[in-house]
Amino acid sequence: MSYSEAKERYLALGVDVEKAMERAMRTPISLHVWQGDDVRGFDTDPDKPLTGGIQTTGNYPGRASNPSELMADMDMVLSLVPGKKKINLHASYGIFEDGWVDRDRLEPKHFRLWAEWLKQRGLGADFNPTFFSHEKCDPLTLSSPNKETRDFWIRHGKACIRISQYLAEETGEPCTMNIWTGDGYKDIPGDRLGPRLRYKESIDEILSEPYDFDKVKPCVESKVFGIGVESYTAGSGEFSLLYAAMNRDKCIPLMDNGHYHPTEMVSDKISSLLSFFPEIALHITRPVRWDSDHVVLFDDETREIMKEVVRCGGLEGRVHLALDYFDASINRIAAWAMGARNAEKALLYALLENGEEMKDLQDSSDFTSLLVKMDEEKTLPFGEIWKEYCSRCQVPGDGEWLEEVRQYEKKILKEREKK
Repeated sequence: MSYSEAKERYLALGVDVEKAMERAMRTPISLHVWQGDDVRGFDTDPDKPLTGGIQTTGNYPGRASNPSELMADMDMVLSLVPGKKKINLHASYGIFEDGWVDRDRLEPKHFRLWAEWLKQRGLGADFNPTFFSHEKCDPLTLSSPNKETRDFWIRHGKACIRISQYLAEETGEPCTMNIWTGDGYKDIPGDRLGPRLRYKESIDEILSEPYDFDKVKPCVESKVFGIGVESYTAGSGEFSLLYAAMNRDKCIPLMDNGHYHPTEMVSDKISSLLSFFPEIALHITRPVRWDSDHVVLFDDETREIMKEVVRCGGLEGRVHLALDYFDASINRIAAWAMGARNAEKALLYALLENGEEMKDLQDSSDFTSLLVKMDEEKTLPFGEIWKEYCSRCQVPGDGEWLEEVRQYEKKILKEREKK
């Protein structure tokens, strides 16, 4: 079947394919830098173990080990992924041109080279304070009973507010700044309230740093459990959501679909949050039994998340989309590109739904037709639409892009291993 024939099939169901593709091309999805170097960053010993519940498995050859390598790898990924992109940075990826400083002393100048790189490519930026893999994790950070520890991380959070404002002004796009820590306990705590009250006070202090809420979108991200915090997490779902609700004039909630119990679906939560919040943020990943950050697939939950974003009018600046996974067991660039392509694919797939018809069927209680139509749309010729979309975005289609990754691996990644 040709693209024109596929387009006619969708038109017969009331879907304007051209309009859907144009809308997808205007919707940014933020690509995370940490897939390229296994969440190592540039501000600590690259051979030190990850802490704070972060774990990357595998040791595939060719990991980026410096800013130039990471940026080159990201350029390769950008050439393979259709649609509008942003870049999601962690504070640990600062570039120290004038000498190293600790995380509480970071300044916008440490991200100057990133800003230049972003502007040259017409990309916006998102940002994250890095509350893990540091000697000042005791192992807690913002919820620590040690005031010196808390103060260090509060200064770090404030510095990241200033960096986020800088990146927003440099790129001309709002910067989502995500506050997440792995604070918690491996076993049953004797005091659950104390750490959460300290956590709340620390975030209050961070957000007292002046910023333009139109440019900087601080988020509070929850987590149910993780490695080393199996029994208790200070920033639980209830804590983070209630904090955002009580401070909606200066922050928004962020949901990561790996940060919930296995039977909870973030797709089901999006409409609830958008009933109360003007804006929300999402980290799209793929949990396998826990927050394992597997590469995003074109699977049921990814498609359902994007459908809910579209159905709820989230593409009009209300939902900020970003990716979050890291796999070192396979080619990192292939993992990066595959997950980003699948997120974009799911977005386009969602935009090809006749949402008005689905809503009318539901409101008229014609649940038979609703269920039939929702199921039959799965066999529509979406593949031809996706192929055309990739072509218009000047990136290789399915079945073509992996060979480009293999050539890059042969010419670039394998050479790194020889150094």
